[in-house]
Amino acid sequence: MNKSGTGSSSSLLSVVAQHTCAWAERWFPDAFAFTVTVVAIVTLAALANGAPAANVVAQFGTGFWNLIPFTMQMSMLVIGGYVTADSPPVARLIAWLARLPRTGRGAVAMIAFLSIVLSLIHWGLSLIFSSLLTRALARRTDLPMDYRAAGAATCMGIGSVWALGLSSSAAQLQANPASMPPALLKITGVIPFSETIFTWQSLTMMVILSAVTTFISWKTAPDESVAMPAARLGVDLTPQAPTPSQRSRPGEWLEYSPLPSLLLVALGGAWVWHEFVAKGPVLAISALNTYNLIFLLLGLLLQWRPRAFLDSVSRSVPHIAGVLVQFPLYGAIGAILSNAANADGLTLTHQLSQLISRFASTDSFAVVVGSYSAVLGLFVPSAGGKWLIEAPYVMQAANDLHYHLGWVVQIYNAGETLANLINPFWMLPVLGILGLRARDLIGYTFVQFLVNMPLALFLLWALGRTFTYHAPVGVP
Repeated sequence: MNKSGTGSSSSLLSVVAQHTCAWAERWFPDAFAFTVTVVAIVTLAALANGAPAANVVAQFGTGFWNLIPFTMQMSMLVIGGYVTADSPPVARLIAWLARLPRTGRGAVAMIAFLSIVLSLIHWGLSLIFSSLLTRALARRTDLPMDYRAAGAATCMGIGSVWALGLSSSAAQLQANPASMPPALLKITGVIPFSETIFTWQSLTMMVILSAVTTFISWKTAPDESVAMPAARLGVDLTPQAPTPSQRSRPGEWLEYSPLPSLLLVALGGAWVWHEFVAKGPVLAISALNTYNLIFLLLGLLLQWRPRAFLDSVSRSVPHIAGVLVQFPLYGAIGAILSNAANADGLTLTHQLSQLISRFASTDSFAVVVGSYSAVLGLFVPSAGGKWLIEAPYVMQAANDLHYHLGWVVQIYNAGETLANLINPFWMLPVLGILGLRARDLIGYTFVQFLVNMPLALFLLWALGRTFTYHAPVGVP
């Protein structure tokens, strides 16, 4: 058996995944190199579109800092999730779950299923919890689980159905007029959840994609004879020993007293409660700042002593290195795509939008827009920000074609999600926690992409035919 783990297997999909992994291990670049390659492609495309070089350079420099707030949010997402899961109570829950699977392939399927279910509540919870569960499962010496396949399974929520759930950025924006730019509100009006994520068509699609994705995760996982455990990949899974919980000097009294933790939890909890009352539970929990604060407070409470909390934070920080370095580059990519215009004032996103108007009809709208959203998602992997780029011309085209606007939101969501299966952007927190590289996962996620892409486009087309168009509601 070679390093990539190729060999005989009872599953054809497993063989395909293993050969894809072997190819990715040899040819797929590191996540940072992949990002730089995308920067180069977008830069050359903008220049070929006629944008002045000075404008492209200016957009790179400006856009580089556009995602800094989001970069901080993602870093806090990893830290909050880590300190919560690193606490004794949650660690015991993860350890209990890790004892359930009896086979390596069953463990991979369980990770994928939990990742999918949790992503419907919040994609961040899905990534962090399933990553820490994967590490716990990998520590079992009696479980021949392929660590790469398990790592890929942690990404199944963010790569299949998360945007069809409660934390859908596009659905949240469209349901809240105060969050929408006035120009977009004039085109779409208010689109409530009852016309997006809570339609029977969306729920049907969610169930089908969830079942298929879990099944593919199970079928692509290698048999125990060819499984690659974490140790063979050079990953150290030894838990770091916690700091002794006793103070050695009087000045350390506050570090080991729960009083500072309880004070912060009380203050933060009061603010969170106010957000839930003012905005409602669904909208409040979907705000990333609120979500992050909840988990930081929960981690602080479960760690109990400030010293234990800070030590856990220190253990989490190395896992955010990729986020800190690469997210700003994606901000630059988005700025070049959206703002680097030629002499006629046309940007790359405008040029791409013209393809929709040229090729889309009422019957083909779902396939064209879904494919377009997936492609653009490779270059602008920010669901909310990308929706604000796409929505004005996509929704106007839908109005012109008398296509149901709520389903357009879900078309966008499904296409946006597919891109996450082959873009290392959303894998970065997972890679940091698991100690893997993008090339270790891409062989398995690419097989998922090959299956889910045509399936999702078919479902978008078929279910879209069941809707009846109505004019936008609440247009000022």
